[in-house]
Amino acid sequence: MSQDLVSVIMPTFNAGRFLSSSIDSILAQTYTNLELVISDDGSTDPTTISTLKYYATKDPRVKVKFLEKNCGPGFARNEAIERAQGRYIAFCDSDDRWFPDKLEKQLALMLARDCALVCSSYIICDDNDKETGINMAPPRISFQMLKRDNKIGCSTAMYDIQKLGQKFFMPDLRKRQDWGLFLTIIKKCRMAYGIEFPLAYYRNRKKSVSSNKLSLVKYNIRVYEKVLGFSKIKAYLYFLFLFLPTYYIKVQKRKMDSRKYLENKIIPLAQ
Repeated sequence: MSQDLVSVIMPTFNAGRFLSSSIDSILAQTYTNLELVISDDGSTDPTTISTLKYYATKDPRVKVKFLEKNCGPGFARNEAIERAQGRYIAFCDSDDRWFPDKLEKQLALMLARDCALVCSSYIICDDNDKETGINMAPPRISFQMLKRDNKIGCSTAMYDIQKLGQKFFMPDLRKRQDWGLFLTIIKKCRMAYGIEFPLAYYRNRKKSVSSNKLSLVKYNIRVYEKVLGFSKIKAYLYFLFLFLPTYYIKVQKRKMDSRKYLENKIIPLAQ
């Protein structure tokens, strides 16, 4: 493990035209001691493949591995985590982008709070880079908060292997595996911290893995069963009476925050 090196984990699968801007936003970080560890999850898109080969040749910090078949983003992320050499593990999806000072600000927060898991707020945009809203990260996230609903945007998350004593990997789930990972981490470190100002752009694509919220219901329940060890009955009850109300409140707050942000370009501080 290389001290102070940040390993940025990126799964790719037919990312196409969004991939270059995502990679560029990582390589342009003000904190330069990083490696970008990419696992391509069986892409068939020539643009994705050629883009990855170009960046691997252009910058030695970019380390690409092409997987033989598509196994899902969780598997691809775990393969990249396995190869990561850094003390810190950060995540960025291949259609999202970072602000230039994301890593610098998050590392400063980790030092100031002496914590092992951080995230930030993020701006939501569409396929044409039009800003459509904002998601505010709570300044503090406890295990009990995270059990009710995922409060951490994957492309804003970073954890410290040294403080945790080991690497943490995504659970074996096709979807919602990022929430499962953060639950596992926060059980050990007890508290995560969020930066209230946005440090990333999240692309809300119509055909993305997470775009169909209804299809995610069974995966939310699977997180309770597989990650937290709940019985099927307890998982369904927790989902119905704790997850759904919390998620509804989060959606309403996001709408209010987004309206304020888009009308005035003012970032509402988390309450």
